[in-house]
Amino acid sequence: MLEPTGPLPPEIYWRRRVFAIGILVFAVALVIWLVMMIARGGGDPSGDPKPAAASATSAEAKPGETKPSYTTDAAAPSASASAPAAPVAQGQCSDQSLAVKVTVEQPTYKSGEQPVFGIVITNISSTPCSRDVGSGLQQISVFSLDGQKRLWSSTDCYPDGQPDVRTLNRGEQAAFQVTWSGSTSQPNCAGARVPVHSGAYSVVAQLGSVRSAAEPFNIA
Repeated sequence: MLEPTGPLPPEIYWRRRVFAIGILVFAVALVIWLVMMIARGGGDPSGDPKPAAASATSAEAKPGETKPSYTTDAAAPSASASAPAAPVAQGQCSDQSLAVKVTVEQPTYKSGEQPVFGIVITNISSTPCSRDVGSGLQQISVFSLDGQKRLWSSTDCYPDGQPDVRTLNRGEQAAFQVTWSGSTSQPNCAGARVPVHSGAYSVVAQLGSVRSAAEPFNIA
């Protein structure tokens, strides 16, 4: 059907013009909305703020008195200094597979001398296994002879130590020596450290939950 030629009636002309203006307004509004959404979203589509990275601080070692010195039996096998502090789970020596013994180099020391203790860790299981026996994991403690009063522990002022992972065959031992300054100590190195008085004492060694029998000695 052919449309009539000539000027449109006024009502049709205004109706078409209003329709065109409406489409234009809608298009402009859509563009503005899209721009605002992009500006609000930024680089993160969720728009949520990212948490700040947590900062870590390292505590400095507290200066103390004479550090207990450790020596190792040269005949015992030793891992390299770069061995990890925690041994792998597979093949690790459990506490039940180990025995710990402590000895005193001499039964009596003069006041002012530094007692020397020997620690022997033995694999009492039927299979080879590995265990970190570094100085930070060994605990050597001096008590009164009756065991009621603890006077010193090797981990009070020096809880950290180099790892020392040993692989022990059945019945094999790892031996160490610890020299004690003869002064008292408390956990976290709290309080003053003073020389112990003359008297009878006992020493106990421990690795994990394995504890040795007490060994007596004297300071004259």
